Amino acid sequence: MLALAPAPISRFAAAPGQIAPARRAAPEVSAAQANVAMRRPIGQLLLEMRAVTPGNLLKALALRQRQEVRLGDILLAHGWVREADLMAALAVQWNAAVVDPCRDLPDPRLIDRVGAEACLGAGMLPWRRVAGCTVIATSRPEDFARLRDSLPEALAPYAMVIASETSMHAALLARRQTAMIRRAEARVAPSESCRTINGLRIQRVAWAVLVVAVVALWLAPVASFAVLTFWAVLTLALGSTLKLAAFGTELVGGARERRRAALPPPVVARLPLVSLMVPLFHETDISGRLLRRLARLSYPRELLDVLLVVEEVDTETRAALAATQLPHWARVIVVPNGPIRTKPRALNFALNFCRGSIVGVYDAEDAPDQDQIHAVVRRFHERGPEVACLQGVLDYYNPRTNWLARCFTAEYAAWFRAMLPGLARMGLVVPLGGTTLFFRRAAIEALGGWDAHNVTEDADLGIRLARHGYRTELIATVTHEEANCRTLPWVRQRSRWLKGYAMTWGVHMRNPVLLWRQLGAWRFFGFQVLFLGTLSQFLFAPVLWVLALVSLGFGHPLHGLVGDGGIGAMTALFLIAEAITLGVAAWAVRGREHRHLWPWLPLLNLYFPLGALAAWKAIYEVVTRPFYWDKTTHGLFDQPQPALDKRRAMQG
Repeated sequence: MLALAPAPISRFAAAPGQIAPARRAAPEVSAAQANVAMRRPIGQLLLEMRAVTPGNLLKALALRQRQEVRLGDILLAHGWVREADLMAALAVQWNAAVVDPCRDLPDPRLIDRVGAEACLGAGMLPWRRVAGCTVIATSRPEDFARLRDSLPEALAPYAMVIASETSMHAALLARRQTAMIRRAEARVAPSESCRTINGLRIQRVAWAVLVVAVVALWLAPVASFAVLTFWAVLTLALGSTLKLAAFGTELVGGARERRRAALPPPVVARLPLVSLMVPLFHETDISGRLLRRLARLSYPRELLDVLLVVEEVDTETRAALAATQLPHWARVIVVPNGPIRTKPRALNFALNFCRGSIVGVYDAEDAPDQDQIHAVVRRFHERGPEVACLQGVLDYYNPRTNWLARCFTAEYAAWFRAMLPGLARMGLVVPLGGTTLFFRRAAIEALGGWDAHNVTEDADLGIRLARHGYRTELIATVTHEEANCRTLPWVRQRSRWLKGYAMTWGVHMRNPVLLWRQLGAWRFFGFQVLFLGTLSQFLFAPVLWVLALVSLGFGHPLHGLVGDGGIGAMTALFLIAEAITLGVAAWAVRGREHRHLWPWLPLLNLYFPLGALAAWKAIYEVVTRPFYWDKTTHGLFDQPQPALDKRRAMQG
């Protein structure tokens, strides 16, 4: 018996004060290994208790040979054993007591000494002080000897009791829920977060700029229009050049990657545990849509940890979850209410409960490729630790709904299949999408997670990854989701994205010199074009539309200032930029699934003007409601197109 083991179950139940204290010094490694080897196997104990069938136990043992996962976790993931029976067997195996920390709540002072996040990460809970000994509840007794050496010396000696992970999480939330949610709102450093934005100062600056612009247009309309035109043309030229360079880089690099992909994939000897967070808000079709799509993933169930993240105030979704029989690999994380209610805040809170070394993010309407997690694990296995993030390709399964859905699909195809992969290959900053994102757990925690106050937390995170020396790569695995194909909701969604771009640019440009040093000149330049340039293009698009009228034979207000040559050059640039946009989009939708979009590509010229309206709405909200999250409603056009339906049926 290890010296650190507490009293037997019956003894603890009769006299809690008689728990045998643990010595601070760890036993010799060889002695500890010998002691563990002498313990009765957990499988044998479960068989004797008739808590598992022999057939299921044999299958679990076979799976454990190929994976870095505990036998009990395999049994739980497949529903082959009840959690209470597993805890009882562990108690017998380790001669320890079983406690229910939900019934007998832990001492919050002990939690504070260790830290709530540290407790969750270690799968333990400082429970009580009994007779001068700190009692630690854990569901991983085999790790206790190593765990105790990381605990505060002042709380020694330590003793161990057994508790289920579910009960420990509930008890921890009962005692420290408020502290944990406050931490989720402020995990990112103040210098890199939107939460330190001075709203009053922004309002004053905005009013000052507006007054200056109105006065300038009144006193010198031609000169003012010339300045706006110059800026719009400059950002158009830089943006089009970057788009063309990214496209060319992807053409060359993508061909090489496809040749490498034809080779047999590398074998990962020990597959890691992967946690998938799915934020939910006002979602009711949980079992019929979300769980069915996640169940298609071919990754082993015992290595899949799905967290359905729902807001406390969202009674609609919580009721749907309560009425749903969740699979054993999925669990619900309820995010407490607070002063803000955003997706990144919910992700920060749920991150504490993730078990995997790889953490992924999906949206409720996502339909990922069947082998997506395997592809992600292989890519992380091939790359070094500096590759901290993998971004999958986002696509739409309802492009035939209407013209807006067709244009949105073409735009997404160009962005995720040409622009972002090219930016990554060029070594530039990659603005992430909000879903089909996968991170090394250590890296995302080192960065402080997501900025809870940024409404485009994904793009912001891409910048912070680059600032701290991490790399992002695109991976050729596709997740299909629903295209937002109603005009007003599209404008609201796009305005939120552009508002986030404006806030992200403002936050990271607080100290331009530091940003230059962290990114380097090349990536600093790319950041300016991607964020400030994109925002400028949408805001000042009407200025460029005047050039389109010139190509139709109309005059231009600056003709007297720049002459025929200047007007001709600007018009030519405008037409070339449009040709680049249409050409990249045509290449991006060349595949069998989206080739039908080719005749609709000219309508992109009617589609992008909606972005100008969204941009001005975004600027208005930056001033008036910077943290307002204008959520997009999904599930309205949730019928996969026939080609996608057929492909998924072939996958099984």
